[in-house]
Amino acid sequence: MELRLTEIFHSLQGEARTVGRPTVFVRLTGCPQRCVWCDTEYAFSGGDKWTLDAILEEVASHGANYVTVTGGEPLAQPNCLPLLVALCDLGYEVSLETGGAMDISQVDERVSVVMDLKAPGSAEQHNNRLENIPHLRRHHQVKFVLADRKDYDWARFMLDQHQLHERVEDVLFSPVQGQLAPGDLADWIVADRLPVRFQLQLHKLLWNDARGR
Repeated sequence: MELRLTEIFHSLQGEARTVGRPTVFVRLTGCPQRCVWCDTEYAFSGGDKWTLDAILEEVASHGANYVTVTGGEPLAQPNCLPLLVALCDLGYEVSLETGGAMDISQVDERVSVVMDLKAPGSAEQHNNRLENIPHLRRHHQVKFVLADRKDYDWARFMLDQHQLHERVEDVLFSPVQGQLAPGDLADWIVADRLPVRFQLQLHKLLWNDARGR
């Protein structure tokens, strides 16, 4: 069994509920979406083929017990599912970062799914797979990356319409770097008393857009 990978590296988790935690990142190559603010375009193509055993050996070499499988869009590769199972079977805590356009129903229940819902400003709103929402579990997370007030109002509507804060432990609101002032988003969340977690991407604050960090 093989997967096409862009990189495997050890760093600090940059977002979601485990922010700041030492993490091994397994970045799969390929993505069917083209968000206008994407910061990992280098993962759209290229990469190298890795066997499952080679991936697991490389992950183990970094010595962290938390693993994030990301992309690109990791679920675009069918062999992502057995990779997740193998990581869980080895005792790792595992999260999966997915763009919300792919089916999450077959993801191992031990995995913490971090699912993006694409706001209008991403230009990928039409690809949101809303059929995923009933498959969300309490230990999952839903992320909104927001470029402006229109995006925020849309995310607030989705939060209420689908009662996302009742389905998952954390709903994450993040500003697009350089487009939405973090203070503005924070003020809106506080003013509206939203049951969400405001977040900034720690890795960008520490290392800007350095690859492999």
